[in-house]
Amino acid sequence: MAMQKRFGVKHGDVFPQGAFIKGSVEQVIDFDKSSKDNRVQAVDLNARGEGTGLPLWQVMVLDADEEAGKKDTALSIKIAAKHQPVPPENKTQFPWTPVEFTGLTALPYIEESATGRSRIVWSFRAEGMVAPGASAAPVKGAA
Repeated sequence: MAMQKRFGVKHGDVFPQGAFIKGSVEQVIDFDKSSKDNRVQAVDLNARGEGTGLPLWQVMVLDADEEAGKKDTALSIKIAAKHQPVPPENKTQFPWTPVEFTGLTALPYIEESATGRSRIVWSFRAEGMVAPGASAAPVKGAA
């Protein structure tokens, strides 16, 4: 069996201590198709034309894991959806909304820095987001 490039992961495996949304859900901009006067939203298609074709949205996420490295504490998660996803209601006293991602997938890639050092980083996509504990949906692509 060949490992697919993007594979299903459980929210709790990626965020064992929880995750929080910081800010709002925003459009992912396709910089190749956009101009100074016309911003074009990216769609969920890879270079081979595979994907859902749905518009891509992104949300900034804070990883609550105290052991997460400085570069891994805040990350962006993309969601392919026809309409702008709505985060769960924030019922806490804090400005960050607790969240759980459904249909989460991961794609590892190599990030090279100007110093010549490389590191493995992760690109995450989700099908949706809910309040923590509100979903027991199976992982997409997992057996």
